[in-house]
Amino acid sequence: MKRIRQPIISVLGHVDHGKTSILDRVRESTVASREAGGITQHIGATEVPIDVVKNLCGPLLQKFKTGITIPGLLFIDTPGHAAFTNLRKRGGSIADLAVLVVDVREGFMPQTIEALDILKTYKTPFIIAANKIDLLSGWTSQGMSCFLDSFKNQRDFVRGELDTKIYELIGRLSEFGMESERFDRVGDFTKQIAIIPTSGKTGEGIPDLLMMISGMSQRFLEKNLNIEVTGAGKGSILEVKEERGLGTTLDVILYSGSIKRGDTVILSGLNGPIETKVKALLKPKPLDEMRDPRDRFDNVEEVSAASGVKLVGPGIDEALPGGQVLTAETPEAVEGLRNEISESLESVRFDKENDGLIIRADTLGSLEAILGMFADMGVPVRKADIGAVSKQDLIECESIKRQKPELAAVVAFNAQVPEDIAQLAADKRLKILSNKVIYKIMEEFEEWQKDVKVEQQLSIFDTIPFPSKLLYMDGCTFRRSDPAVVGVEVLSGKIRKGYRLMKEDGTRVGHLVSLQDKGEDLEEAHKGQQLAVGIEGPLAGRNIKEGDVLYTFITQHEYEELFKKGRKFMTPEDEELLREIMKLTRGK
Repeated sequence: MKRIRQPIISVLGHVDHGKTSILDRVRESTVASREAGGITQHIGATEVPIDVVKNLCGPLLQKFKTGITIPGLLFIDTPGHAAFTNLRKRGGSIADLAVLVVDVREGFMPQTIEALDILKTYKTPFIIAANKIDLLSGWTSQGMSCFLDSFKNQRDFVRGELDTKIYELIGRLSEFGMESERFDRVGDFTKQIAIIPTSGKTGEGIPDLLMMISGMSQRFLEKNLNIEVTGAGKGSILEVKEERGLGTTLDVILYSGSIKRGDTVILSGLNGPIETKVKALLKPKPLDEMRDPRDRFDNVEEVSAASGVKLVGPGIDEALPGGQVLTAETPEAVEGLRNEISESLESVRFDKENDGLIIRADTLGSLEAILGMFADMGVPVRKADIGAVSKQDLIECESIKRQKPELAAVVAFNAQVPEDIAQLAADKRLKILSNKVIYKIMEEFEEWQKDVKVEQQLSIFDTIPFPSKLLYMDGCTFRRSDPAVVGVEVLSGKIRKGYRLMKEDGTRVGHLVSLQDKGEDLEEAHKGQQLAVGIEGPLAGRNIKEGDVLYTFITQHEYEELFKKGRKFMTPEDEELLREIMKLTRGK
């Protein structure tokens, strides 16, 4: 049997921008309507029946000029990016719409940008709640009301301030290639993102927000909302939790079919598909505080889509957030579902032989999201998996560095980096990009790639000497030979071990074997530094003497290579010195 299910709405936004206050206001506003349909709060989800929406929105729904036949709205209210990324099925997100909450005074913040990136990756339609309008200077609260009714009762300067803030949001969205407008000015909802001014505290704009979600779901998503309410259940694991007296439980969002107590289900697990039987399906009491452990759950026999439910069963400790839950209606169906789960896992978790990044994330949803972003950038990935960064990851990264240094990095998106692993990476000069905000990782990756490119270009100086000029300082002969150890001042350029040296007349005198400053070995020394150097070849006092000026020896071929590949890293002074060195070399 098919029917229209309620759309699944994910709420995202930067911390403290008011996601919870908006959902709390939605829940509080329906308390009075409980007898007429009321509200049901599931694990990680809040169901708002359509009767409640109609009572709140009234004539606003006529804007969409269509009958509303959806049974209600299912809001997903678990905080953090995982709430959205874990709402996944093979090929995309199970969220039909998203609400991106933005503090109208602060505008876009790091988690706002992260949410935008994830929404674009999953191609999920969304609207923006420009929240906290009640905190604008001079705003006069009108209580729970439609935005336009409240807006027309504000003073001119307040309306002007809000319009300015809205246009700032429109401008920021345009930077991401998105058209947007205040919801009542939108000409085409399929092309423009609607911005709804709201206050989670006073309730202003909340009816408009519910109207927009309901109307858009009805008009643009109706085909996607036609689902089987009987038959095999399909769900997404939102979270894996330990509950007192129950052990490991799964918070599941069911988006198709139904699940009954006693059903055989196949789950995505850390080590592959998990087969188990549903021991219990649990829901909190309507409007119960989810963090309150007393009298918390109703033990139900069956759940139909779309719905949030807590699932209990044996052997589910290694279930993966962001993974799937599939119901096997017959014993014969089990093998096919196991294969389906395996294929889904292998599309996200893999270890290949190609050169590419190594990616770790905290959940399947997070992993899939960041893989999507690197795919959009055309960046290859060698390995993708769940869990902490490991020693094996670093071994593979080291191998990649020898072939493709620009891809030799481990990306840890909200994944643990143990202290010993971080130290090992530092010792081996391997890059770990670790952050809890996805767009920060992408920014750091791009900056790191620029640095690697510069390092690759600078590597020319590993084989070709940089032009330099040294003074063999008076009273600084520490050893005469094998090698000669003398004190020098770098008058110009820079020196490294291995550089060949010559005197002012072009006579070659040996090569540098060591650089030391106060007993500490140096990789290189720059203009102005005074240090002790070891020179293999000359006898101090005979071949070289205190007061001599020494130069790096550069051949004609090296000179041409430096001007072709290394010139951009040299100052005009370095270039002049290089020409001086070539005159000395040719003169010899």
